[in-house]
Amino acid sequence: MLSSTKTAAALRTTARVSAESLVVLLMAAVTLWTVGRMWSVVWPLIVALLLTTLTWPPARFLRRRGWPPALAAAVVTVLFLLLVAGLVTLIALPMASQSGELADGVVEGIQRLREWAAGPPLNIGDDQISGALDTAVARLQDSIGSMVNALMTGVGTVFNGVVTAFLALFLMFFFLKDGPRFLPWLGRQLPGRLATDVPVVAARCWDTLGAFVRSQAFVGLIDAVLIGLGLWFLDVPLVVPLAVLTFVSAFVPIIGALFAGLVAVLITLVSNGLTDALLVLALIVVVQQLEGNVFQPMIQSRGLGLHAAVVLLAVTLGGSLAGIVGSLLAVPAAALIAVIWGYVRDQLGDSGPEPETGESPVDESPAGESPTGESPLGAAVTA
Repeated sequence: MLSSTKTAAALRTTARVSAESLVVLLMAAVTLWTVGRMWSVVWPLIVALLLTTLTWPPARFLRRRGWPPALAAAVVTVLFLLLVAGLVTLIALPMASQSGELADGVVEGIQRLREWAAGPPLNIGDDQISGALDTAVARLQDSIGSMVNALMTGVGTVFNGVVTAFLALFLMFFFLKDGPRFLPWLGRQLPGRLATDVPVVAARCWDTLGAFVRSQAFVGLIDAVLIGLGLWFLDVPLVVPLAVLTFVSAFVPIIGALFAGLVAVLITLVSNGLTDALLVLALIVVVQQLEGNVFQPMIQSRGLGLHAAVVLLAVTLGGSLAGIVGSLLAVPAAALIAVIWGYVRDQLGDSGPEPETGESPVDESPAGESPTGESPLGAAVTA
């Protein structure tokens, strides 16, 4: 027999927990909706934070040598722009210098494809190929309106990307210049224990974000080395630009790898022929599978304190919810959630450290700098 008293108590507990869970989910949904409405501002801010994790070490070095914050930030920003321009030049100039050879190779490749299609087992004649081309042209003419709309959408996307890049660079400069003053200022604005809790959590999140960027760069370096060695072994031209392109594209999940792989296979096809192109395609598929299933989960799980399975599930969920941007932000978002939950769990535990109320420890550092200058957001703050 079931106890009516225990059953009623269990139902009341279940109802209370369900109601509280619904409130939490509603609050999360409202937060995500608000972030979505402010995405034009939030996205450049996220990009600027990611760039700052890369550029802060040299800025910190200059500041420790007595450079004024504004001068150090300006020099690092200019050097970063020069580095980006150098990478673009390293990729673009060799390809432009060999554009004639590549174009001739494309024409030759098309001719080879037609000759192969005309022979057994396909036995496709020139009349059939011409008819297929005419059909394709007719379909393109019928869908010209859709193509114009797609082109305009693409132009708008490129324009938004340029605006985001410039805004992110300006924000990066100000983070490098004034970042160490942020947490002390934030600690003075918050009441009670929040003056300690929020800066500590923000500092730990900053360390985690830096670990994510460093691990992603390391994964991209592994991809570039492995694919570059394969291309060099097959004597494919433009090995260095293709390796650099592979490294840079590693920061853009899914699309970046597909784009870099497509460029490498195309150049191999027009320069070395179909057999080497298939070998390069197989190499890229193997490396990408190793990256997605071995390198990235292992490296990011160690650097971010997340299990490899959590990394894989986070990337899958982020991609299904928000596409490329979701895949890019899924892992750092999961890591930041883990950091926040770990701090809350420590504070709510019976033996967890209790933060002192009153003045925040971030106020003790002079001139608004972080106590040791370890991060532009005061990452040296400890509970």
